[in-house]
Amino acid sequence: MTGEMFLNGCLIVSISVLLIAMAVIIVRIVRGPTLPDRILGLDTLVTVSIGVIAVFGIITGFPIYVDIAIALGLVGFLSTIALANFLLRCGDDTLTRRDHNAPARRQDNA
Repeated sequence: MTGEMFLNGCLIVSISVLLIAMAVIIVRIVRGPTLPDRILGLDTLVTVSIGVIAVFGIITGFPIYVDIAIALGLVGFLSTIALANFLLRCGDDTLTRRDHNAPARRQDNA
């Protein structure tokens, strides 16, 4: 087995695992019961997408994909901060309840 064959096998396995992870993350984003779960899912999706871009850059041999992955990381980081700021400003109680029609639970300290 040559080094090139081993590298190609590793690239196939890694891209397969990353695509499966992306599918699971998308399901979590769609089914996420609360907004913070969806925000975390989007952040994880950006991270896995950076990995996919890096593997694709290795497969094609073009180093420009590293720059694209860095730019996506910066945009993903800033969007996560913006969404977290939005969540803090709007109030955690109205956005994290599973049933928006049900009244908020009252916590009695008795």
